[in-house]
Amino acid sequence: MEEAMADWAGQIAEAELGEVRSRRWAHSRGVAARAGRVGRIVGKDADLLAAAAVLHDVGYAPRLAVTGFHPLDGARFLRDEHGADERLVRLVANHSFALLEAEERGLRKTLEAEFPLLEEPLLVDALVHCDMTTTPDGEQTTAQERVAEILSRYGPDSLVGRFIRRAAPGIFAAVARVEAALVSQPR
Repeated sequence: MEEAMADWAGQIAEAELGEVRSRRWAHSRGVAARAGRVGRIVGKDADLLAAAAVLHDVGYAPRLAVTGFHPLDGARFLRDEHGADERLVRLVANHSFALLEAEERGLRKTLEAEFPLLEEPLLVDALVHCDMTTTPDGEQTTAQERVAEILSRYGPDSLVGRFIRRAAPGIFAAVARVEAALVSQPR
């Protein structure tokens, strides 16, 4: 990966989210900042992690919302309009246990067929960690507080509420694995 990937990704994310989804853009910038802090555990893929972090919610941009499922819409946009790196697109498509939400929406088979989950557990976990330890306003939080905030915002019986309750154990485990890797990794 070239270091320029994260710069390119930031420009794309800002162009799509900056004015029309300012709070989502703040969150994405915060997730990217977290990626800058945890990138050392993924070595040469630190720039890929940073790019995925800033782009993970690009599918919320109104002009990109085709299915209404932001991981799929964002990944298709990156693939189709930008010819983005396949690993980057697959990270965006599958961020933070998106397959579980896709299942709730009847889109799991579509997501799996178009964008198979990367078989790189530490990289996948690192993106989960960055996303799920960042508030909607881009501040650092715990995964437990983030899940509680999502449940509060959407309601426990909503589609997103059902998804996040199913995903929570995996989210907490991914965050714990990344935190353990950070502790064991020399600075």
